[in-house]
Amino acid sequence: MSHPTTKPTNETPLEPSLPICDPHHHLWRRPSNPYLLDDFLRDATAAHRIVSGVAVECGAMYRETGPPELRPVGETEFLEGIATENARADNPASVAAAIVAYADLALGDGVAEVLEAHQEASPTRLRGIRYSTMWDASDAFRSVKRPGLLRDAAVRKGVACLRRYGLSFDAWLYHPQLPELVELARDFPDLPIILDHIGGPLGLGPYEGRRAEVFRAWSTDIAALSECPNVALKLGGVGSLRSGYDWHTREPRPASAELAEAMRPYFEFCIEKFGADRCMFESNFPVDRVSYTYVSVWNAFKIVARGYSGAERRALFHDTAARVYRLGGEAA
Repeated sequence: MSHPTTKPTNETPLEPSLPICDPHHHLWRRPSNPYLLDDFLRDATAAHRIVSGVAVECGAMYRETGPPELRPVGETEFLEGIATENARADNPASVAAAIVAYADLALGDGVAEVLEAHQEASPTRLRGIRYSTMWDASDAFRSVKRPGLLRDAAVRKGVACLRRYGLSFDAWLYHPQLPELVELARDFPDLPIILDHIGGPLGLGPYEGRRAEVFRAWSTDIAALSECPNVALKLGGVGSLRSGYDWHTREPRPASAELAEAMRPYFEFCIEKFGADRCMFESNFPVDRVSYTYVSVWNAFKIVARGYSGAERRALFHDTAARVYRLGGEAA
């Protein structure tokens, strides 16, 4: 999918000196839509103070040869190269300070070889594995091949391997699947789990026009998930088309005040249930670039966070992500 550059909203950054760790961005070399180091730096350093970022797998830059299960290691090699290039340039933002890779956890115990290959490709930056299990019966959404993967015996063996290698688990699913993640978190209480994109509340297909109903179902399951102390979550990802907003159709894209109004109920509920020390704002760029600019979305996050204490704000914008992804240090 192409994500053309959005028309600027002419916003100036709010609190431009606030240190931020962006715990969820992507980098790729796709011919129709490249997003490489210079592209991210252009977004990250144009206004807000992004001091570090977590590069998350996106199914790109795989090896073209070799065993299929090891081909995703090519993406880790690519991200490690980006991180090395950035460090040599001494840029103010530590791009790909941590890497979250992909491995097919359905390999069960056999995934160990893949995890070792990822660690060899990135000995100091690899932090975890993302295994996407998003599925819905509607054809309005991109789905994996079958439902219920987090309950699959082989996948759970693969999840168990993550603990042995000291890796965290990034979960990506849609809101009706949240009970599956609650079960997994309870069954693996010593595994650090990070839920991406607030659990993917849906707004298209059979969910269109049912936002209040979806919020009630989503909030019930988010509350249950918050009782699992090993789970943290990312506040963001709302700009994806699956959310059902019309932001991608508008020129210029919506300003931060409108974004904050739409995001606030979800984010405030998450912070209420999880606490700021288990929540972190995320850009999900360049995917969410289809709906808003990097300046606007971080401004929206700052508007939402205005009512929280200084310590809570430091956690939401930097310290939670730095702790969860083991980057070290607090915001300065």
